[in-house]
Amino acid sequence: MEPEKILNYVIRTAKDAGNIIRNNIGKISASDIEKKGLNDFVTTIDKESESLIIRSLKKLLPEAGFIAEENDTLKTEKEYNWIIDPLDGTTNFIHSFFPCAVSIGLQKNDEIILGVVYEIGFDECFYAYKNGGAYLNGNRINVSDKKNFSDSLLATGFPYHEFNRLDKYIELLKFLTENTQGIRRLGSAATDLAYVACGRFDGFYEYDLKPYDVAAGIIIVKEAGGKISDFKGTDNYLFGKEIVASNKLIFEDFITIVNNFMNNR
Repeated sequence: MEPEKILNYVIRTAKDAGNIIRNNIGKISASDIEKKGLNDFVTTIDKESESLIIRSLKKLLPEAGFIAEENDTLKTEKEYNWIIDPLDGTTNFIHSFFPCAVSIGLQKNDEIILGVVYEIGFDECFYAYKNGGAYLNGNRINVSDKKNFSDSLLATGFPYHEFNRLDKYIELLKFLTENTQGIRRLGSAATDLAYVACGRFDGFYEYDLKPYDVAAGIIIVKEAGGKISDFKGTDNYLFGKEIVASNKLIFEDFITIVNNFMNNR
């Protein structure tokens, strides 16, 4: 199947799942929420969204495997794997707060080749496939052209339970707060990456992440002209639980600072 046809199918699937989430904002009760771990929640809507996505994508590529948030499998032996977050921003959703997003990435062997991030609050669908460019609701997008790191607006997130690196992370946050135009924390890594891709943020960094948080956003940022690494500047960002993403003009300054605070102190 041609990449464009696969992409259009995945976009429709993401929007169908997004409609489930949108229709239930403000309607869930305590009985609909399950605590998976410290500050880590799942709702009946996460599960309903994931079920819809998996049913739909199985029809598209029956041979593909699944790496999904509400499924404990983090790696499979399949050539193709769908990497899914059916509701990125569950805590936001519980509190009737946006952003909330559906994130679907397609991995071939060790490479993400297609991604869709559908942010429900603004009805914005970000998508890309390898060598096809990145788009937002049909319009081509690119990362920002900010050249000076001091002029950049960054996004981050905070760990839910891996607090052993938090002191270093707070020191890094303090430095970046004092040496950039500001830091934002939205509560959805998929949305953060999409916003880097379209230039709203100049960069994003976070740790304690899972592959389904970032898979779709990775290809969208790359196809929008951005650059991605882990905190050490290597390519272990899908399963390595940490990520730095930005335009290419500020990337070297950005990764040098992050690496210095997180790995060299």
